[in-house]
Amino acid sequence: MAFREGPRAWKRIFWQLILLALGVLGLLWFGLPVLRHLEVLIPMGVCPLARTPLLRDNFTGPLHPGARPEVLTCTSWGAPIIWDGTFDPDAAQQEAVQQNLTVGLTVFAVGRYLEKYLERFLETAEQHFMVGQRVVYYVFTERPAAVPRVPLGPGRRLRVERVARERRWQDVSMARMRALHAALGGRLGREARFVLCMDVDQHFSGAFGPEALAESVAQLHAWHYRWPRRLLPFERDARSAAALGPGEGDFYYHAAVFGGSVAALRRLTAHCARGLRRDRARGLEARWHDESHLNKFFWLHKPAKLLSPEFCWSPDIGRRAEIRRPRLLWAPKEYALLRG
Repeated sequence: MAFREGPRAWKRIFWQLILLALGVLGLLWFGLPVLRHLEVLIPMGVCPLARTPLLRDNFTGPLHPGARPEVLTCTSWGAPIIWDGTFDPDAAQQEAVQQNLTVGLTVFAVGRYLEKYLERFLETAEQHFMVGQRVVYYVFTERPAAVPRVPLGPGRRLRVERVARERRWQDVSMARMRALHAALGGRLGREARFVLCMDVDQHFSGAFGPEALAESVAQLHAWHYRWPRRLLPFERDARSAAALGPGEGDFYYHAAVFGGSVAALRRLTAHCARGLRRDRARGLEARWHDESHLNKFFWLHKPAKLLSPEFCWSPDIGRRAEIRRPRLLWAPKEYALLRG
């Protein structure tokens, strides 16, 4: 993911490492997960020095990408990638208070996911998510009466929205964009200025504050943030509305966390819902469902801010030196139990 204007020597090393990665990933697919640790040999690139002084954040003011020289801290279109150490959390907190924000947090808890994950998600959100800010949680479920009663702090509310129970888990995933679009056009859109949308099968483990907010926010996928673009799992079936062609796509974004202003999210969810409907009418289903359509949207409409994998990390990957302070941790995946 290095920039094209990088030195030639880096380019040669980069392509050599791509070849190494191809071999390694082939081995991974045949059951040698320990070799995944070799991904750390793939360079992430660096933020050009000419761009560094220009990087600002609408909550933290000037950013400090030089504080993390070992990771990529900006994109080719000038968006910051937020890593621990590149922003001032106190400045972000003060700016959010001055703007008198209400932040929305949406989560879908359908079927067995409700009992398995929702209570811990909400409890840890109360400890770490937008502490000191006004927050409105929106829980989407087919069983409102089963939503746990979690004590909430001052200025924090919980709303429950009923959704239909879908027959397949894939349909639950894909129906999310339609339900979010409707909610953003209704009460949620009136109550909150910025909204973050998250998966329920994870929990907060560190401060997740206003530094994560922007007009549009995308999350780098923890399992793919070091992979070269040609290996990223974009939708490649040209018949799908989510398809990306060779050479298209910037990074691979995780649908477990995305957000932005209400207006920006309305555009995103409308795009994804429309693409999902079009695919269904053609008898198609993108490889990674709504996440595939999310990646197509962010290729066409670049996000204003990217969150590093620190903001949504998988413990199964193991320790990485660049992951200093995880903010969200994936829960163990028990698909056989939860999707059966």
